Parts: sequence; C-alpha cells; structure tokens
Amino acid sequence: MNKNLYVGNLTANVTEEVLRDNFTTAGIVAAVTVIKDNYTRQSKGFGFVEMEAEEGARQAIEMFNGGKLDGNTIVVNEARPKKDMGGQRRDSGRSGGYRGGNGGGNSGAGRRY
Repeated sequence: MNKNLYVGNLTANVTEEVLRDNFTTAGIVAAVTVIKDNYTRQSKGFGFVEMEAEEGARQAIEMFNGGKLDGNTIVVNEARPKKDMGGQRRDSGRSGGYRGGNGGGNSGAGRRY
C-alpha cells in the first residue's frame, strides 16, 4: 500500500526530480509533487512524496526529517488526509453566478445633450 509523505521547508530550487532522487535512497518512490503557486509557478515550499511501501516511508522519515536539502532543514512526516470540503466551494459557498446590472449610475437611457 502506498504511503504519502509531506515534505516541508523546501527552497524554490528543489524540484520534483531532486525530491525523487533523494527519496529513492529510502525505497521505491511512486509519485512526487512539489506544490506551486497557480500564478507565479514558484514553489510554495512544500510537496508530497508517495512511497510504494510503508517500510520505505518509515525509512524516509527517519533519514530526512530534520535533515538538510539545498541548505534548508526540511520536515518530513506522514501526510494527513485531505480535508473533506463537504461539497462546498472554497469561496465559502457564494454562488458566484451572474451578478447582472449596469454597475449603477446613469445607464445612458434618456440622456440629454
């Protein structure tokens, strides 16, 4: 069974390839994701490494938690499951639908020159 690990305090230079290369020393890596900002595409400073075996995940935590990667002391632990949003949107449930209207003011109807 695959085990997902959280890896935090990453520098902007750490890529998915760098994480994969490091974590393969602990076991077989199934997937790697570095979380990036949607607009700048820069790393947000954390990511996830999915190990194929629980033993590899335990070994990775022991080997890398508190260790250095690209000059930073990184945090590695078992990732918590995603929070269930309960079907809610991230914008606190606002519909975000068509808001209509002209934005107020004089719409030009009946304008005299």
